[in-house]
Amino acid sequence: MEIGYFLSSEDTGPKRLVELAKQAEQAGFGEVMISDHFHPWIDRQGHSPFVWSIIGAIAESTSLTVTTGVTCPTVRVHPVINAQAVATATILLGGRFRFGVGSGENLNEHIVGVDWPDADTRLDMLEEAVAVIRSLWTGDVVSHHGPHYTVRNARIYDVPDELPPILVSGFGPKATELAGRIGDGFVNTAPNGDLVKLFEDSGGRGKLKVAGGKVCYGDDEKAAAKLAHELWPNAGLPGELAQELPSPQHFKQASSLVSVDKIAESIPVGNDPERFVQSFKEYEAAGFDILFVQQIGDDQAGFFDFFRHEVEPRL
Repeated sequence: MEIGYFLSSEDTGPKRLVELAKQAEQAGFGEVMISDHFHPWIDRQGHSPFVWSIIGAIAESTSLTVTTGVTCPTVRVHPVINAQAVATATILLGGRFRFGVGSGENLNEHIVGVDWPDADTRLDMLEEAVAVIRSLWTGDVVSHHGPHYTVRNARIYDVPDELPPILVSGFGPKATELAGRIGDGFVNTAPNGDLVKLFEDSGGRGKLKVAGGKVCYGDDEKAAAKLAHELWPNAGLPGELAQELPSPQHFKQASSLVSVDKIAESIPVGNDPERFVQSFKEYEAAGFDILFVQQIGDDQAGFFDFFRHEVEPRL
């Protein structure tokens, strides 16, 4: 299993994201995943820049492969515009791009004034959106009249020679089955071997499987746990809350039920390399090909050094 670096756009500003991408490459990472949000999960995270601008800057300043983790191509940004954005990003990156997609969160999508659809409808929208995007990547003039989207005489003139794979996220059985059926790969955030198997059994056998996971490196384990809880308490929220809550304020309210101990149990914190290795190997055992690791907090340079000298040799 390969280890990549996760760029968190919810708690990092635009210039800092580009700088971290360069530092990650210098530290030996060849891959980055970047989140695509309109809002952060909670106000304390404090950022949410436009991901496509960041990707363009990364393309010009690094040789990294970039994956969105993940983009919702169904509500706030029409599939036609997503198709154009991805085509341009792929050309700028010289083909080093993967388009990670998912059915989205109310947090980011309600902003355009639409009612948040139920889960089945969102998956139907995602399937239609992916089909529209792929049809536009032919470079032909496309018109489409579907249950969710209308496209009239649209053509993308700058289409990459090699089309990017579309990786589909799945956190439940229906979404995972859809990912296996229509996706070129699978995205998740937990070492869930059952979902990996379902993805493979649904048509995903032999396709790329990637995951994103959080850590909080620091010399003081208690301080690291406290920082992880302060910045990412929403990581401990169960079920479908992440898809349904509409605002950072609601996430803050729900996250008040998540304890520091719960966060410390769910992600590696501190500076024991064996704990980090054990966590990473859970993803490998579940069947993932790439794990993108997000370091919580400002000490990214310390994490890069710790990973290179203490964790990587043990993997």
